[in-house]
Amino acid sequence: MQLRIFVEPQQGASYDDLLRVAKAAEDLGFDGFFRSDHYLKMGEVSGLPGPSDAWITLAGIARETSRIRLGTLVSSATFRLPGPLAIAVANVDAMSGGRVELGLGAGWFDDEHRAYGIPFPSVAERFDRLEEQLAIIDGMWRAPVGERFEFAGAHYRLDDSPALPKPVQRPRPPIIIGGHGRRRTPALAARFADEFNVAFSGIEDTARSFGWVRAAADRPLCYSAAQVVCVGRDAAQFERRAEAIGREPDELRANGVAGTPAEAVERIARFAELGATRVYLQVLDLSDLDHLELIAAEVMTQL
Repeated sequence: MQLRIFVEPQQGASYDDLLRVAKAAEDLGFDGFFRSDHYLKMGEVSGLPGPSDAWITLAGIARETSRIRLGTLVSSATFRLPGPLAIAVANVDAMSGGRVELGLGAGWFDDEHRAYGIPFPSVAERFDRLEEQLAIIDGMWRAPVGERFEFAGAHYRLDDSPALPKPVQRPRPPIIIGGHGRRRTPALAARFADEFNVAFSGIEDTARSFGWVRAAADRPLCYSAAQVVCVGRDAAQFERRAEAIGREPDELRANGVAGTPAEAVERIARFAELGATRVYLQVLDLSDLDHLELIAAEVMTQL
């Protein structure tokens, strides 16, 4: 089981905050450092100093790390045009020496679109655009050097594209698709994904979503889960950490990887039983690096 650190910078984090956590995660042996791709805070937090662009910050972190995998969970197809996104991710892949993964989704947070002037079409159109973006990005990256890439869809058209630059990873960086839908999400995962992720769901819901994708896919995929993490050496420390992130201990135990290290290991083992080989641990207090040290020393070593 691989453990990856997953952060939510829109809740309030500077680039220096992200870099500090990414370096700590690398030094402690975590497999990856992933960030959300949002432009507006959620809930009763200040969000200061304000949102940061996911791929700009990952580019900086790519140059300051050497081993850890980097990516988004997940970028929204409403935020960027597919051609420029393929270029940006390929650039960051080169800057990292081939350590980037692209999580891409349809987008869901209406408020952030209105706050920053981003069009927010219907659910059906967002999924149509996501499908076309996946086809374009996958096609551009896979096209042999020297060959032109063409695409004609309902929302995007590429004529005589050189499909450059190519990413370091060949034929392309891994693509992550996630969600809970029964029809379109499994179909897209089966067609394009290297990894299918279910975020912030219980064991039964995760098993159901995994099953829909397995039924749709005719090839092996990596299956993963994302869960909020809050671990303490004992009950008292766990409760202090829960209070620091504004969550109730019982709620965290029910809905995340939470409690003592033994409880965290048991929870992760439940996802492993479903076939998950990777868990993204959502860290909400980026100032608490001792938390990462505890997870690395007393949870990761038991997996």
